[in-house]
Amino acid sequence: MATIKEIAEIVGVSSAAVSRVLNYDEKISVSNETREAIFAAAEKIGYKKRVIYPKIENVALLYFTDNEDELEDVFYSGVKDEIVKQAKKMNICLSIYNRQDGMNAIPRDLNAFIAVGWLNRKEIDKLYRICKRGVFIGTSPDEKLYDAVRPNMDSFMTQMVDYFMEKGHKSIGFIGGSDRNIDTGAPSMDIREWSFRQSAAYYGCLNEEYILISDSFTVSEGYRLARKLVKKGKFPTALCIASDTLAVGVLQALNEEGIQVPEQIALFSINDVNIAKYLSPPLTTIHIDIPCICETALELLRNRVLNGGKVTKSVFVNGIPVYRKSC
Repeated sequence: MATIKEIAEIVGVSSAAVSRVLNYDEKISVSNETREAIFAAAEKIGYKKRVIYPKIENVALLYFTDNEDELEDVFYSGVKDEIVKQAKKMNICLSIYNRQDGMNAIPRDLNAFIAVGWLNRKEIDKLYRICKRGVFIGTSPDEKLYDAVRPNMDSFMTQMVDYFMEKGHKSIGFIGGSDRNIDTGAPSMDIREWSFRQSAAYYGCLNEEYILISDSFTVSEGYRLARKLVKKGKFPTALCIASDTLAVGVLQALNEEGIQVPEQIALFSINDVNIAKYLSPPLTTIHIDIPCICETALELLRNRVLNGGKVTKSVFVNGIPVYRKSC
């Protein structure tokens, strides 16, 4: 790892001078040429200044997913692991609370929280009475109360439909799951379905026959919906799928029916789970940058706690399409 001593040897100055320049000490008397040489040498050898984070204590990670949710969408478990790892680096002391622990387990003297999963209106109101500094990841149940960081699902779906249209597809279908209303808990339209409908209507290829929605994002539901689609006797030439877990089930069903992917039907999904590249055929999907999402959430939390930020922020993080053989 590059050190201050190495920079000092390259430039021909003392280590103390290098340290003061890199820390923007205005009282040090060095020429502009020396100052520029120090920064150039630091960049050349890849020196990274160590960041000292102020300690933030008494922060809760509310991992409020149902038992089956973690199996349905590995996004949640990936976020939990990454938050724990990054929080340690940022000197943020976390305590983890699961849905099974319940709202009563959350300390009343909480400094701040990060929420992963789904909370209803009653839970959100109770949480607000306990702590007003928090960040939601993956959802934004009340943007006027709390910060939120989410994958840009609206953009993902638009990109998928645009891609298929550019490739000349005339009929495009959608397989997805439903969201939940925070006030009633009843199923509601997920943003991915809404965005698909908007994009397909824009291109004049919206066909209700080719839109299949489940209550959950499971492999078994992907399998069931794909079989239902095939039984119609006619299916689209391209299929947008709301998550990789659904897509695994879709591929299983299509393979059983002898339907060739992508020759007869092309598939495009979201998440880029590890198994996606090993499926047959490998799955084209949009990669969600979980480390970026978690880093953004923790920076929002630090701003709230350390700087007293009062304006809530909703951040949408874009993804990167990973093109494989399913389309």
